[in-house]
Amino acid sequence: MITKGQKINGRYEIIRSIGEGGMANVYLGYDTILDRNVAIKVLRGDLSNDEKFVRRFQREALSASSLAHPNIVEMYDVGEDEGTYYIVMEYVEGKTLKQLLKKRGTLTLSEAIDIMSQLTDGMAHAHDSYIIHRDLKPQNIMIRDDGQIKITDFGIAMALNATQLTQTNSVMGSVHYLPPEQASGKGCTIKSDIYSMGIIFYELLSGSLPFRGDNAVEIALKHMREPLPSLREENSAIPQSIENIIRRATAKNPKNRYESAREMHEDLLTALDDDRMNEEVYQYKYPENENEGKKVKVAPKEEEKEEDTDKTAEEEITEDIKKDVKKENEEQGDFFEDADGKMTKATKIIIIVLSTIFLLILFALIFVFLIWPSITSTKSAIVPDCENKKVSACEKLLRDAGFEVATKIKTVESAEIRKNLVVKTDPEAGRSIKTGTVITIYKSLGEKVVEVEDYTGRNATEVKELLEKEGIEVTVRKKDPEDDSREYDEDEIIDQSVKKGSELKKGESIILYVANNEEKFPDFVAEGYTIDDVKAFCGEFELVCTYTEQETTDVAEGRITYQSRKADTVVAKGSNLTVYYAVKPKPVEEEEDTE
Repeated sequence: MITKGQKINGRYEIIRSIGEGGMANVYLGYDTILDRNVAIKVLRGDLSNDEKFVRRFQREALSASSLAHPNIVEMYDVGEDEGTYYIVMEYVEGKTLKQLLKKRGTLTLSEAIDIMSQLTDGMAHAHDSYIIHRDLKPQNIMIRDDGQIKITDFGIAMALNATQLTQTNSVMGSVHYLPPEQASGKGCTIKSDIYSMGIIFYELLSGSLPFRGDNAVEIALKHMREPLPSLREENSAIPQSIENIIRRATAKNPKNRYESAREMHEDLLTALDDDRMNEEVYQYKYPENENEGKKVKVAPKEEEKEEDTDKTAEEEITEDIKKDVKKENEEQGDFFEDADGKMTKATKIIIIVLSTIFLLILFALIFVFLIWPSITSTKSAIVPDCENKKVSACEKLLRDAGFEVATKIKTVESAEIRKNLVVKTDPEAGRSIKTGTVITIYKSLGEKVVEVEDYTGRNATEVKELLEKEGIEVTVRKKDPEDDSREYDEDEIIDQSVKKGSELKKGESIILYVANNEEKFPDFVAEGYTIDDVKAFCGEFELVCTYTEQETTDVAEGRITYQSRKADTVVAKGSNLTVYYAVKPKPVEEEEDTE
């Protein structure tokens, strides 16, 4: 039993519970060594004695700990403390994507694409490291207030038995995103994660799940059998390019899905381009249900005319082969005998075999000396220059020159080439290559700009790092706040040189102003400080002070008449300060008259 205040491994102090699952519970903890909050996943006590669960828990955690990506929750530590098996992870302040959907209902198209771009980028990194998530769902995706997502629970769900499909409480949340091959027990591949991401994309835009049912088995069967409902039928404002991404990702036949999460990520980046918004509906290349065999009618025997028998083509062919083999075996005895003295069956077979070999050799010679040279002797051509041209014009130029054009148009940022115009081709212009070569076109995304937000109240270090990643030069300066009645955090932004809504290009700059919280010397003279006030000030800031009397009648006794440190200069601990304060002049004694 994990309780508040308990320390795990003498280092991680439990603060509170933040989530419970079928296999593990998650707690907010505090790392007493590195002075930071962490999330601690603890294997349930009833599973800690099961060696199989423990091995899987540790193995999956260690695999995921090798991942380092901004959209994947970082794993810090894995261990065991007196029978308690735990994983220490990055603590993400925010909410799950499921919580956001419950609050908002649906997301805007741009928000959904941004989230899916981060999700596919993170999963592409995981797949590159040979790690399959196997349980992608909005409950396992955290989203911070700044919009950054973090994928959690890598592989942990697979430590559950497959038989738990019928245990509604533990799997009901996952089955809504379960790919058909996983539901049918065929195992998982990277394409299984792609299917789950397609269902998540559907839910972000529709606010609902595509398949519902009274139990997990019913929902799983719908994933296997029923087509995904069309988003555009519910909302015609959704571009066909977006529905195509969902349609391709959620294909029931894995062969019809994206080959990789990276391919899906790149498709998302260009989905709202003008030349893609109203593209044709994505058509599946392979049957969605590969188990459907063609039915053929087999002629019934005389005694079976009352009943029709349906057999697959494969079954019919198999039976025909068996009959031929049986017949051949029965005739084997007289293969080399002929009572009439005619050519035996063996002789005929030998002649047929030799004739076949001769024809094959003849065809091979014709192919080598006549056909193959004409195939390989393709012409070469110069790749035309498409820079600054429209994509359609570039495609025509390339095809007219005898080249093939890649279906996928790639994108690249460019400060020189206007958006949607061609930047370059691969292979590049001017090269002499064989006609028929596939050429890839790169079109411009335009010069990258950053829309300035209202950064006041946010941490200057975090905002500076965020903007510098986008190529913006950031300077942080201190400034006296207009409202000096409140206290500001050390790095809290109180003003900015570029206002909200403005656009900054790469290389341009912005100044972030933080509150100047440094204590400064007051004007002791003008503000009427007394010697007692100054002594209290020196004691508070641990200054080395020298007090000197100054006889005067112009200033009230005890008031400061001079200070060695100028007003508004920063107070530094241990610095020297000399002040003069007013005292009444001493009476002058009259000299005695000696005359």
